[in-house]
Amino acid sequence: MKQKIIEVCERKIAQKGRDVGLSFYAFFANKNDDPELLMEAATWWIMTHQLDHFEKAEKIKKMVEAN
Repeated sequence: MKQKIIEVCERKIAQKGRDVGLSFYAFFANKNDDPELLMEAATWWIMTHQLDHFEKAEKIKKMVEAN
């Protein structure tokens, strides 16, 4: 999951610039094919770090790389 988050953040930054925001849903397909992983990401995003719905991709990338 960590590598996927970094890749998605890098792709979004390359496409839309350094100020692009995203939510944890950006790391998943439009269908709920892995509910456990989705809940893990939601818990990390919402409960653990108390992030807003949309955060800067650069911030999320740095947070993931630091762990």
